[in-house]
Amino acid sequence: MALSFCGNDRDSNAYSVDNGVLDNGCFVDALNLVPHVFLLFITFPILFIGWGSQSSKVQIHHNTWLHFPGHNMRWILTFTLLFVHVCEIAEGIVSNTQMESNHLHLFMPAFMGFIAATTSVVYYHNIETANFPKLLLALFIYWILAFITKMIKLWKFAEASLGVQHLRFCITALLVVLYGLLMAVEINVIRVRKYVFFANPQRVKPPEDLQDLGVRFLQPFVNLLSKATYWWMNPLIIGAHKRPIELKKIGKLPIAMRALTNYLRLKDSYEEQRNTEDPEKSPSIWKSMYRAFGGSILLSSTFRYMADLLGFAGPLCISGIVEHLHNSTEIDRTNKTGNMTFGVYFMSSTELLQNTSVLAVLLFLALVLQRTFLQASYYVTIETGINLRGALLAMIYNKILRLSTSNMSMGEMTLGQINNLVAIETNQLMWFLFLCPNLWAMPVQIIMGVILLYYLLGNSALIGAGVILLLAPVQYLIATKLADIQKSTLDYSTDRLKKTTEILKGIKLLKLYAWENIFCDRVEETRGKELTSLKTFALHTSMSIFMNAAIPIAAVLATFVTHAYIEEDRLSPAKAFASLALFHILVTPLFLLSTVVRFAVKALVSVQKLSEFLQSDEIGDDSWRNGDMCMSLEVGKKYKYQGDTKAINRKGRYRMDNYEQPVRRQLRPSETEDVAVQVNDGFFTWGSNLSTLSDINIRIPTGQLTMIVGQVGCGKSSLLLAMLGEMQTISGKVYWSKLPDCEILFDGNISKNRYSVAYATQKSWLLNATVEENITFGSPFNKQRYKAVIDACSLQPDIDLLPFGDQTEIGERGINLSGGQRQRICVARALYQNTNIVFLDDPFSALDIHLSDHLMQEGILKFLQDDKRTVVLVTHKLQYLIHADWIIAMKDGSVLREGTLKDIQTHDVELYEHWKTLMNRQDQELEKDTDLESQTTLERKTLRRAFYSREAKNHVDDEDEEEEVEEEDDDNMSTTTSRRSKIPWKMCCCYLSSGGFLMVFLMVSSKLAKHSVMVAIDYWLAAWTSSNPHNQSFVNSSFNHTLNDDATQIAEHRSYVPVFIILCAAAIALCLITSLTVEFLGVAAATNLHHNLLNKIIHAPIRFFDVTPLGQILNRFSADTNIIDQHIPPTLESLTRSTLLCLSAIGVIAFVTPAFLIALVPLAVAFYFIQKYFRVASKDLQELDDSTQLPLLCHFSETAEGLTTIRAFRHEARFKQRMLELTDTNNTAYLFLSAANRWLEVRTDYLGAVIVLTAAVAAIWSTSPSGLVGLGLTYALTLTNYLNWVVRNLADLEVQMAAVKKVNSFLSTESENYEGSMDVSQVPEDWPQHGEITIHDLCVRYDSMLKPVLKHVNAHINPGQKVGICGRTGSGKSSLSLAFFNMVDVFEGKIVIDGIDICKLPLQTLRSRLSIILQDPVLFSGSIRLNLDPERTCTDDRLWEALEIAQLKNMVKALPGGLDAVVTEGGENFSVGQRQLFCLARAFVRKSSILIMDEATASIDMATENILQKVVMTAFADRTVVTIAHLVSSILEAEQVLVFSSGILVENDSAINLLAQEDSLFGILVRTHK
Repeated sequence: MALSFCGNDRDSNAYSVDNGVLDNGCFVDALNLVPHVFLLFITFPILFIGWGSQSSKVQIHHNTWLHFPGHNMRWILTFTLLFVHVCEIAEGIVSNTQMESNHLHLFMPAFMGFIAATTSVVYYHNIETANFPKLLLALFIYWILAFITKMIKLWKFAEASLGVQHLRFCITALLVVLYGLLMAVEINVIRVRKYVFFANPQRVKPPEDLQDLGVRFLQPFVNLLSKATYWWMNPLIIGAHKRPIELKKIGKLPIAMRALTNYLRLKDSYEEQRNTEDPEKSPSIWKSMYRAFGGSILLSSTFRYMADLLGFAGPLCISGIVEHLHNSTEIDRTNKTGNMTFGVYFMSSTELLQNTSVLAVLLFLALVLQRTFLQASYYVTIETGINLRGALLAMIYNKILRLSTSNMSMGEMTLGQINNLVAIETNQLMWFLFLCPNLWAMPVQIIMGVILLYYLLGNSALIGAGVILLLAPVQYLIATKLADIQKSTLDYSTDRLKKTTEILKGIKLLKLYAWENIFCDRVEETRGKELTSLKTFALHTSMSIFMNAAIPIAAVLATFVTHAYIEEDRLSPAKAFASLALFHILVTPLFLLSTVVRFAVKALVSVQKLSEFLQSDEIGDDSWRNGDMCMSLEVGKKYKYQGDTKAINRKGRYRMDNYEQPVRRQLRPSETEDVAVQVNDGFFTWGSNLSTLSDINIRIPTGQLTMIVGQVGCGKSSLLLAMLGEMQTISGKVYWSKLPDCEILFDGNISKNRYSVAYATQKSWLLNATVEENITFGSPFNKQRYKAVIDACSLQPDIDLLPFGDQTEIGERGINLSGGQRQRICVARALYQNTNIVFLDDPFSALDIHLSDHLMQEGILKFLQDDKRTVVLVTHKLQYLIHADWIIAMKDGSVLREGTLKDIQTHDVELYEHWKTLMNRQDQELEKDTDLESQTTLERKTLRRAFYSREAKNHVDDEDEEEEVEEEDDDNMSTTTSRRSKIPWKMCCCYLSSGGFLMVFLMVSSKLAKHSVMVAIDYWLAAWTSSNPHNQSFVNSSFNHTLNDDATQIAEHRSYVPVFIILCAAAIALCLITSLTVEFLGVAAATNLHHNLLNKIIHAPIRFFDVTPLGQILNRFSADTNIIDQHIPPTLESLTRSTLLCLSAIGVIAFVTPAFLIALVPLAVAFYFIQKYFRVASKDLQELDDSTQLPLLCHFSETAEGLTTIRAFRHEARFKQRMLELTDTNNTAYLFLSAANRWLEVRTDYLGAVIVLTAAVAAIWSTSPSGLVGLGLTYALTLTNYLNWVVRNLADLEVQMAAVKKVNSFLSTESENYEGSMDVSQVPEDWPQHGEITIHDLCVRYDSMLKPVLKHVNAHINPGQKVGICGRTGSGKSSLSLAFFNMVDVFEGKIVIDGIDICKLPLQTLRSRLSIILQDPVLFSGSIRLNLDPERTCTDDRLWEALEIAQLKNMVKALPGGLDAVVTEGGENFSVGQRQLFCLARAFVRKSSILIMDEATASIDMATENILQKVVMTAFADRTVVTIAHLVSSILEAEQVLVFSSGILVENDSAINLLAQEDSLFGILVRTHK
């Protein structure tokens, strides 16, 4: 066929212009080509020159995103224009097929228009990035020309009386409108930017966010196409492959998304509701959320509606394609509905939609658009949710800072509640926002779906929909049940964790007493309950999964079977597959609806809790309080749109740093009053209106040391808090002295505005930060001052012990310090701050006497007094009263006396005498204390131990890491990247194998069977519907057939029904089986992994616990076990399901149209790369999200704990700033994570759309029966839904498998050798009868890698002897005690007890026959009976006897429950001394003939120690007692003394003989300690 522009039909006068030029249709079309060609000619050179030059200049970050006015409008119009051009091309080509010869002018101009429109938008984008608007003139001219030429065409059509019923007329009219609009957009740009026709063009700057190069989240600033496809994420996601994404890489949040901005939005809308008539009424949080964020939710819902409506295009297009595939041949050329004008064919609109190729393209476009809208809707809700969460967190935080202290201490607001608000309630609300558009989108989707089904299938559709609706409430019930079960599981796992923690903390004792199995069983018992709960959970989850899979099958079954029996007409393939696709669409909203409703209910509860919290009492509004709040917020608002928030807050900070010390040093003449604080007639309360402090009249003299003394609980600490304004004032006033002149300069308001007070609380409060940050506490660092403070608090030795000195992190996330160390850091913080007034609340309570003295002399008397600071000191140490300038004595909440020590001596002799006797007693303690190796040295010792062991571990770790690093350096980049993108198959295998082979086999086989049956059902449906050779169109015309022929046809038609029912039933049964097997496979794996982990760890050698930090072991039992229990099974289920669905879909399409396999290859390659890049990036972003969440939660709980300190220091603004930074960091990570998910989904969705298009095109060109074509297309449609789930589940599984890997790494630890070489039966029942010990050439080490700690020790201990072992720290005393229990590696020599070499004994036997009392008393939670005799072998009398010997009988008798009285965790409800006595009783219950005391008197007071010594002498008179002493004085009566020095036994004789020798080491030790 010859090609010619105007066609060469036989009788055509295509080229004649007799009736006038414009009346020739072909000429008008040619005229339409002119503008397009003009644009291409002008823009191409500019683009080429531009691109050539652009590559040379570095692309500047910000001007890229400078939008011209009407930017989004232009993009939307251009996209619409492109779509209309596609329609025009399609119409032209289809019309062309009706002509005799080819008429190029029907589609050629449209094609050129398409290219020109594409060029226009590319050109515009480049002009915009170069910010060179003059070049836009070319586009302006193009729009005018195109508008004019299309106008002419439309006018000619109207003249020829063509109207709306002709498609080409509609298209032309649309184009005229679009060109007109684009012209208007162009004029608007000229109007605003004045780049031409105006004298002075407007200068513009890019948005402020982009001037700050730290902002990396570009979604709000890029153009529409990049926004829709997340193109700007490409560098980040692909770059993640080369090197991991770090916090630096994701930068800061744009200003509009920062917590501060959103907090101000939410707070304004919250406060707006206040000033109504009813001030008492609390503002509604829902309303304020709606006012602040309603707009974005509406936008998201709009996107959602558009996506849902486009979703229905799929089934309708399938129905059209399948129907017209076969009818197309039958539509004859004769029944044309169009007409010929201008010598060409004009078709009606419906005619175009009967063309299958057109439908395929339409289906593709609809899918792409639907997915784009859906992802846009998701993104907008997620962004809004994150903004809301940031705002709520800031709101909660501000409220915490203003909470009244009584609320916190009286337990109205516990820390737990606050943590829940932060961690749970805000997230619930965020999730509710994510799901909230579903609430109104789903009902619409369901109604539309049912209407379409009714239109396709008639009444039987209603039955199918009815089935779905009836089963939906069941889903909801299961969902609510799941939430309840999860709660109970959580309770059990908390309980289990508590028990595990106890075991790990007391592991040494458990091993020495051979009780580890008993306690292990306790944990296993709780774990059993937890597993029962998990099984119920698994059952309900599998029911929920089953319902999801079974409901559509049941609905399809009901519909088609009823259709076969009640409808007159036969079911055609077109209708069958369209309705099948519709059912698939309907299931999703119904399944999700139950989830959404549940979240809505939770959100209601959360809002309730939040508003209660926001309404709770605040601290008294003193003038300075409000000053602070307004200040930081006003400043915040004023600078709301300036980048550097840090600068703001510095202005809003407390002006503490403005005056230097020297200015303040002279005793200030400016200060008329010599009183710093004065309280007049004060009555203060902690809330219950009963005054805690009554009738307080005191004054604190300026620049002097005031001491507050009194008995425990008489209100000393409360008095400090009352002065700080933390208590509720019933009456009276607290006056703070006026600010000195030098400060008035800085602060205009001279009110009773008090300045910052350095305050050290009684219960020490530390931040999770380095030691240095804890001490400087936000003040500038001054080296000299810092050093002075550290020396005054004698912190240097402690700091030297820490692995990184004062840069070591302490607190929850770092290292745990002992009480004394924590307290000294708090005091150091108070000393370091440059404040006039220092409040110290009992700083000596946790310190021993040497440190107290040092702190008193150096810190308080020297450091603070030299500074002329006003010091208020609460203390119990009366011996310091002589240093006080002013004393306040308190009793029962009121002031007993006030004055100098002299005043009190003269006026209140009685009180003075009372103090004197107390002081004497304290002095005696002091003497006793000096003999002791003091408590501090002990604390340091434990710290050193913790680190020694940790360093050893780190040493080993470092070696491993070095090896790894070397390996990596050998390879080049490519291998590291491949290592990062590898899927951890090994771990998956490990996980599955712990689930058991049978379960894995069941799961795999049932999954495969289920998916095969599902395909079989649809195939059968295809066969059934295509079974009739003549479709309905012929049934009507064949009246000559007899009726009985008709009847046989119906019977034949119905004969397909039984098989269909059987297949559906099988599928439903298999759904149930698969969902059960996966879940129970998960439970089995969880059971085995935890069981093995617990046993491995409990039976590990003691060395393992020395080198492995406790937190690390606990993490395996908490976080990792939780992931294995609850997160892996659903991910695994979802992954296998979506993968198999995708594979079966591809299989079906390939079976229907083998040609599809050719297109599959490039698609598969694209898919491979998308998932590979995404998994790596997703893993990094998930880790960032997790790691940024913890500091945020910690910061909240820290603030709540340290409220009084923060407020006393006036550091609220600094803490707020920190909270905003932490929130923003976490939100950035979360935003990037969700944007990465969108990136993936958009890409997999477009891939899915391409698959549908190729499947459709292949089907149209193939000769397959229409039923199979419908089958293929329906499967292709489902494929788009599941592709992204495959990738996301893979990524999730990869992250979750890390937990299995960590647990697995612990499973390879070696256990202790429990067997021994002797059989238990060979050991006498009553061994050791006498308690004779022979040590023969003993060498001991902790690990085969380490040096020996005892070298060639020889000694003999007679039965019943009292032996003392001593030596300096680290000389190997304690190692010997461990050697008796075979806890360490005895690699040479042996210990023989009563004739048996202990290394040959089974460990259980050996350890259960000896007794030991350890240095740190360990008690377990439970009852007293459990602590004394967990094996339950002794009678009550025996236990009481033991308690009596330990002098505890009366105390225990007084407790409720006696022997069954409760012991709290760690025995916290008893004093340290009592705990040590319990340990003694425990040793006595054993009645073994050998008792070993390992520094048992180290942590107890004199009285308890005397009891201990006495008991040992009497109750253990006939037994062998080995005492390892750090206090030599405690073994002066010993019959035999072993003195060790660095692992060698140097002296061995009785104490008296050794003392007699002049130069004996023992003698030296005794003398130095005295």
